[in-house]
Amino acid sequence: MKTVKDSSITIIQQMTQQDANLAGNVHGGTIMKLIDNTAGIVAARHAGKNVVTASIDRLDFHSPVYVGDLLRLTASINYVGKTSLEIGVRVEAENYISGKTRHTASSYLTYVALGRDGKPEEVPPVQFETEEERRRNCGAQERRKNRLSQRTAENSSCN
Repeated sequence: MKTVKDSSITIIQQMTQQDANLAGNVHGGTIMKLIDNTAGIVAARHAGKNVVTASIDRLDFHSPVYVGDLLRLTASINYVGKTSLEIGVRVEAENYISGKTRHTASSYLTYVALGRDGKPEEVPPVQFETEEERRRNCGAQERRKNRLSQRTAENSSCN
């Protein structure tokens, strides 16, 4: 059985002028793309097959990212269902000259594993080994429950 750490990753990328607006702040969309790419790697590593982004529950920006900052994206599995996975991503920006690091963003993304035919396919279960992993799994189960109840409410309001 796979563990959370088997597929967890950290990616570091320096932000450049092409990532930013005229004020020198990195575009939120640039950070969103990096979050999706990083989480997608974790999901594909765990599933052992192609995955697609099904949803992004939350993306909260806590502080700006500037040109020159090192962006550190840490991603790991929070939940595994039959064909889907929730991946949590924490983004930190580091001014490598001063050494100061700040929490920049957090996000939860859901991916669906696909078989060669492009249809959803089962993913292997995951073993949560630490208290932190179990805590994150409980939070993910609650988010999943809320997503499903919201989807049910939206569908019933259209009838």
